[in-house]
Amino acid sequence: MKYAFVNQQRRHHHVNLLCDVLKVSRSGYYAWRSRPESARARTDRVLSVQIKALHAQSRERLGSVKAWRTLNDQGVACGKHRVARLRRAHNIWARRRRRFVVTTQSKHGHWRAPNMLQRNFTARAPDRVWVGDVTFIPTRQGWLYLAVLIDLYSRLVVGWAMSPRNDTKLVSAALKMAVYRRRPKPGLILHSDQGQTYAAKDYRKIITANKMRQSMSRKGDCWDNAVAESFFASVEFEVINQQTFATRQSAQSELFHYIEVFYNRQRVHQTLDYRIPADVDQAYWAAA
Repeated sequence: MKYAFVNQQRRHHHVNLLCDVLKVSRSGYYAWRSRPESARARTDRVLSVQIKALHAQSRERLGSVKAWRTLNDQGVACGKHRVARLRRAHNIWARRRRRFVVTTQSKHGHWRAPNMLQRNFTARAPDRVWVGDVTFIPTRQGWLYLAVLIDLYSRLVVGWAMSPRNDTKLVSAALKMAVYRRRPKPGLILHSDQGQTYAAKDYRKIITANKMRQSMSRKGDCWDNAVAESFFASVEFEVINQQTFATRQSAQSELFHYIEVFYNRQRVHQTLDYRIPADVDQAYWAAA
């Protein structure tokens, strides 16, 4: 490994200096360079290129374990510890996540639903429990609000909507998309916080028309809607922190790609045993 480091740094520092610092002989280094590349070194070199490509493709979002799982899913045979070693050798690190804050307008006199989940964020099948929430994305034109609905079984984003206004029309549009796409059977639990948009009559009419059951978190308790909070933390970490949006339209385009292309169809989830939401959903219906 010392000889490999010398070889890597020789364009920036003199070989004599590198060998002296690492306490290796120059003759040994040149002998090492003249030897044919080993099969393991060749494999490491090819795998390193694949790791770097995946790192760039994921916008530096994946840690070692998720990178290893993704490579295996792509047909690249490699070990978890080998991937971690090569990432360290090439100084490849996932971007660190910061705590994300979501604001909710819960000070209102509207009706409130009971908490049916009680922090049990599991479901036996798709379209049994959806969780929803709203967040905001800063742009130079002003705020862009994003409402989503996530299926607890597969973590698939089943409905979403974006608007310059955080109102009942926004959350209703996300719900209508989810209903149109999924056609859920009666009895689905729809969980959210106590925001006034979720308690509005127009929103509740859609719920009643589709024979859903409404559930709400306790006031001011973000852990009661942890799955939606986690999704928005990913949006902040993997989208918002990466760039500044000049317009709402540019933010909408990026969020569309993130949700429909990356999050739903490419991003592995630890809670799904490192599987992809769309794959988990499709596997259930294929076996049903």
